[in-house]
Amino acid sequence: MQKKALFKNGLGIIIGALIYAVTINDFLIPHHIGEGGVTGLTAIGYYALAIPPAATNLVLNGLLVIVGFKYLEKQTIWYSVWAVLWISIFLRLPHFIGYHTTQTIIPTIIGGVLMGIAMAIIIHCQGTIAGSTILAKIANRYLGIQNGSAMLFFDLIVAIPSGFIIGFQNMLLTIIELYLSAVVLNKLLAKFGVKRAVMIISDQYATIAQTLSTQFHQGITIIKAQGYYSQNDRPMLYVICTAKQLATLVPVVSTIDQQALVVVEEVRSVQAEQLKQLL
Repeated sequence: MQKKALFKNGLGIIIGALIYAVTINDFLIPHHIGEGGVTGLTAIGYYALAIPPAATNLVLNGLLVIVGFKYLEKQTIWYSVWAVLWISIFLRLPHFIGYHTTQTIIPTIIGGVLMGIAMAIIIHCQGTIAGSTILAKIANRYLGIQNGSAMLFFDLIVAIPSGFIIGFQNMLLTIIELYLSAVVLNKLLAKFGVKRAVMIISDQYATIAQTLSTQFHQGITIIKAQGYYSQNDRPMLYVICTAKQLATLVPVVSTIDQQALVVVEEVRSVQAEQLKQLL
């Protein structure tokens, strides 16, 4: 199981690194749109001094990885090293898309969305892209701040001064891109671990519980409840399931008792050992 998870996370990080590098090479740099954190510094180095982004990315992120060793789990750091390695490799490849337009708001939006997707994949696979994501991970772990929000804060520290290099308009576009990537990152990370909490109130609760347990092999909790008006005891069933299971669970309940009250909420749940992933 550990080898399977290692392979899955490693492959996911490679995919995220590819999307990340393509975003920089094909959407941000060709249109002089900056970035935040180390990526922003690599863009500034490229614009001002023609320093290859891959070299700057490797050196600066290497320093931040060393800092991360002290505050983050070793597994996260090794996955981060893997991510930085592949990002540096992909940044050296020729442009895949070769997209160029004078309507710079278009690559700004596309870049922000793709950046958010790339970072969500990498972070979900237990890694980071080093740079500001290591600082964001530290803020997330010790302060409970969402990864995307923490990254936006650290990225703006670099993005705003970059206006002196890339110009005021491109600085504004950079801020828009960073904001979009932070929103997409937060939204996607919030979706990981999402399940459905189903509360069922019915006189046929025993039959429903037995049927659901038999058909879905699903753990079911019976909660003692009492109606305020009638003062009658009315046990309530509480079930955690996936969206796919919910699609078949509700019809089963309806077949047994068409008058059953079913309340469905979206919740996030993981095993206790993975609790930190909910932050």
